[in-house]
Amino acid sequence: GYLGNSMYHHGFGMLALAEAYGAVDERNLWPDGKGQGQRSIGATLELAVRAAITSQKKNSLGAWRYSPDSTDADTSVSGAVLVGLLAARNAGIEVPDESIDKAISYYQKMTSNSGQVAYSGLGGFDDSLARISIGSLVYSLARRKDLPQYKATIAFLSQRLEQTTPQWPEYARYYQAQALFQGDVAAWEKWNKLLVRQLK
Repeated sequence: GYLGNSMYHHGFGMLALAEAYGAVDERNLWPDGKGQGQRSIGATLELAVRAAITSQKKNSLGAWRYSPDSTDADTSVSGAVLVGLLAARNAGIEVPDESIDKAISYYQKMTSNSGQVAYSGLGGFDDSLARISIGSLVYSLARRKDLPQYKATIAFLSQRLEQTTPQWPEYARYYQAQALFQGDVAAWEKWNKLLVRQLK
């Protein structure tokens, strides 16, 4: 069930499969007589979910890093895998609550009172809009907007709509768009207008 050659690929692959699972009539994937014996999108997604959960169980932090056998974790890779798992759950695939809860607990430990989200290890809080957005998004998608860490991350983002990031700007925007839309639509509208101007 392992997709690609890193847990980054795996997380984004699960997300794509989960989106396709709910939108594609698999009878239209192959011409008549072709594709017999091919694994369905749903079966592939179930295997991918199983691989992510198996990887998480091996990890003492309850999260993920680049390899499925990693013993450490980071909030960037973990965000990709967790968003994939949440999408699979929303598509109707069984994802144990324990798995989601462990990953959210990891994010809580990695989020400061100010809303900053560390990358890996202890401390290391900075103004990374990408990581703060990932944190905010996973809390939101996991339906944990009640957490103080969620409130801190969305407040941090909403107060810095004009801030840009020089490193990996598209990656940050990818998560900012979702985090703001899920958490503060008025802030997202302002941010999106600024983004349109920047992209033009």
